Amino acid sequence: MRKLLFNLHLYTALVVGVFVIILGLTGSIMAFEPELDHLFHAKLSYVTPQPHALSLAEITTVVSKAFPGERISGYAISTSPNLSYQVALRRSIVYLNQYTGEVLGVREAGPDFLNYVHQLHLRLLLRNKADSGKTIMSWVGVAMLFLLCSGLYLWWPLKRVTVNWHAPSKRFWFDVHNTVGIISAVFLLVLTVTGVMIGFDDTLFPLLYKMTGSEPSRPPAIPPPAAGAKPITPDQAIEIARAALPGTMPFQISAPGPKGAYQIRSRFPEDLTPGGRSRVIVDQYTGKVLFAEGSRTAPAGSRLVIANRAIHTGDIFGIPSKTVMSLASLMLALQVVSGVAMWWKRERKKRAAPDTAGQTVA
Repeated sequence: MRKLLFNLHLYTALVVGVFVIILGLTGSIMAFEPELDHLFHAKLSYVTPQPHALSLAEITTVVSKAFPGERISGYAISTSPNLSYQVALRRSIVYLNQYTGEVLGVREAGPDFLNYVHQLHLRLLLRNKADSGKTIMSWVGVAMLFLLCSGLYLWWPLKRVTVNWHAPSKRFWFDVHNTVGIISAVFLLVLTVTGVMIGFDDTLFPLLYKMTGSEPSRPPAIPPPAAGAKPITPDQAIEIARAALPGTMPFQISAPGPKGAYQIRSRFPEDLTPGGRSRVIVDQYTGKVLFAEGSRTAPAGSRLVIANRAIHTGDIFGIPSKTVMSLASLMLALQVVSGVAMWWKRERKKRAAPDTAGQTVA
């Protein structure tokens, strides 16, 4: 049984090893995706905090003068005083100092390095109707779950948790594989289970709603505007959203077309995910709240989905948990490297044995 499990562990790892390395390396980067984006675009992202920020109406005036004829589709309001505001145009994003009104620069809307890393992690950059890339990576997650469980079984008799740095290379890699694997096992198991949940979200997330006896919220239809109605301003919509979900901080608002409504995303202080998990829809003509759902009061199934994603990305406790998950992701890559190194040393020894025997006889 042990030999069979060892061989299954080995050959499963050899088959999925490249994909596991991709998951590990990209995952370690994605844990700090917002922070890296700010770092890569520091001149656009950082501002000196001042006592008062401009209103969205004033920001609209600045952007409209700087980019005449361009339609504004939304605003990103920084939740940190040293980060700039963003204004979305049709094909670009304008970064603006919310205290002085200075346009800091423009980024073309479209994928950049971090977007490619994200899509490589999720679906191997394969975009097709069948979403085959996501399917592959989801099943790689299942294989990882088997590798973790079988690895723990194989480790148990020896219980090795030290590395002999002066041992021959085969023994050294054996020690590394065992020690790194058992130290990071809990974190890797959490990463893998939550990742599999996300990978098979179409199947598994509905089960969460079924288990909790809840259903995902469905925003209502947007009513048609009354004749001659005038829209409220984005600033008014923000205040309405803030009142609809007390304690939240709005950080993103759409600028709807004539038949649309304001879509506002917000977060509570404990919600550390970049995208936020609270949302409000406000009728742009009447100011009526058409829909409001906070992460604290969302359906139980939704809260479990939110928690699963926050745990997987490391956002749940902020920088400390991001650091832990980033390091755990790197350990995935190290486990593959150390495992392949052990296998390669063993194969070389097997191939060299006949030659050595022949030389001895000669």
